[in-house]
Amino acid sequence: MAKEQKQVRELQEGSYVMMEDSPCKINAYSTAKPGKHGSAKARIEGKGVFDGKKRSLSQPVDAKVWVPIIERKGGQVLSVSDGEMQVMDLDTYDTFTMRIPEEISASADDEIEFLEYEGQRKIVRS
Repeated sequence: MAKEQKQVRELQEGSYVMMEDSPCKINAYSTAKPGKHGSAKARIEGKGVFDGKKRSLSQPVDAKVWVPIIERKGGQVLSVSDGEMQVMDLDTYDTFTMRIPEEISASADDEIEFLEYEGQRKIVRS
């Protein structure tokens, strides 16, 4: 499991957090002042990195949450066929197959950048 624990107050917009056992990128982060009998609360809104679902989280700012360690890697496209492409990781030289998102056009010998977390991969740039 590639994740670590952090306090909610250490999070910021643009970073990652686990919500409902899924890695999410934080889109909005706001805090509410402490009340008469409680501590300050944080409201976090995020979007799933791999599934695109919107999620929210409300926790005290001193609570601990899991933060995924998502790796940003480079790869080279080896072949493209039927909406899938075969990619070679430029660091480990492992090859794997990925679906091609509609917004990205790829052809053989292109270099891509992708995110990887526990076997899940997503292209971020081609």
